[in-house]
Amino acid sequence: MDYAIQTGLLLAAGVVLALVAQWRHWRPSLAVALAAGIVFRLLIMVAAAKSEWQPVDFVNSFKPAGEAVLNRQDPVLGSNGGWHFLPTIPYVYGLLLWLGIPWEIAGRLVTVVADIALIPLVGKLAGGRDASLRAFQYACNPLALLVACIHGQVEPVALAFGVAAFVVARGPGPAERPGLVNDPIAMTRRSVSALGFGGAVRQALAAAPETLRLALRPGPGDRAGLRRALFAGLLMGLALCAKSWPIWLIPGMLLFLPTVRARIVAFVATGIAPVFFIVTLPIFAGTSLSQIPEVVKVMKTIRPIVGEWSYSALLVGGDWTLHQGIATFGTWLIYFTLVVVAILWRRADPVDVTTALLLAFMVATPRLGAQYLLWFMPFLVARPTRFAWPAILGVSVWAAYGYLYMTQYRGLAWGELHSVWAQCSIVLLPVLIAAMPWNRRVSAARVPAPSTAPQKTAPVAI
Repeated sequence: MDYAIQTGLLLAAGVVLALVAQWRHWRPSLAVALAAGIVFRLLIMVAAAKSEWQPVDFVNSFKPAGEAVLNRQDPVLGSNGGWHFLPTIPYVYGLLLWLGIPWEIAGRLVTVVADIALIPLVGKLAGGRDASLRAFQYACNPLALLVACIHGQVEPVALAFGVAAFVVARGPGPAERPGLVNDPIAMTRRSVSALGFGGAVRQALAAAPETLRLALRPGPGDRAGLRRALFAGLLMGLALCAKSWPIWLIPGMLLFLPTVRARIVAFVATGIAPVFFIVTLPIFAGTSLSQIPEVVKVMKTIRPIVGEWSYSALLVGGDWTLHQGIATFGTWLIYFTLVVVAILWRRADPVDVTTALLLAFMVATPRLGAQYLLWFMPFLVARPTRFAWPAILGVSVWAAYGYLYMTQYRGLAWGELHSVWAQCSIVLLPVLIAAMPWNRRVSAARVPAPSTAPQKTAPVAI
């Protein structure tokens, strides 16, 4: 890479601005945040586009997917196996290439525009008096600049739609989650306290049909909530069209919705866009009907690539390799860890639930690309924890070493650096764990209000 020093200086300037804004309690306007974000991103994108060095997957996977669309070929089957997701983004690549935009710009334009859109969305997600500060801090975020402007990975696209789904699901009002109508968690807790566990279970089973009927019955203002749920689900579906990992964002989106009916609507709506892009493959991508099962199979396949991150890097000496045993163990560890985290944060604000889930994923996963570390960034920036900035700076420095320094080398020299770099990632795990919202496992909006009913007291003997 021939622009590492200039890029490093820009990243450092962004970090300084973000930290000074926090220290000095700046509240820059949205226009200022957008201007800063656009300047940072355009400078780095132009330098990356002019460089002789280009990321391997950017050239060998993303570009062939766009060219396959231009040639009326399926982007999954017709790009040498380099694209494992729905064809939504390759359609955009194909359009930009058809317009004659050079690939080095076209491939990054998609992610840079999405990352700029994330700036106001992070502010909306934060809400309150710090909304403009959080938007400005995301505009200066070093990891976002690396992923969107240099690598051209599509994480910003998935995040733009995913965060927008959160904002829509929450609706107008304060950032705290509105109380769920007939909150089942609070009701269960009260039943267990009054009747004991066995009695509570028997009561729940007896009342299940009536409880379901009441939950699905329209209530006052239900139409507005269902409309929000529909649009939020559609946006989350578009996030899934970019990549498959936003499935971990769905629980947080659903928690923002006030009724069971709204959650069902949002969940069903989430599947509309993915299904649309699958069934229209014969129309837009030239895929034959007989090939659709094969396309779905490829998209479902998880390659057992390990050795880039955490414990898997230690197990294989930092070599980027295929290892089914480690990958399988890691997959089950992810599921177990996320279930535990979901239980611990079941009463938290939906943004905190999502932050905890995504940070836990980073700790448990055996495979990781540097772009994965962007998943939690908008949520952690919007609602920072005590160790948020150590985590942000830690993962940004680790990623920047890979993007800016290691790319100066080739062959065996790069392999030696990669081995050390991958194994050093283990030191980030305690920081990521510390950055989880431990002191916000119970949201004020989810604490049941104390009963106002008069209490009967025993007569006092005189």
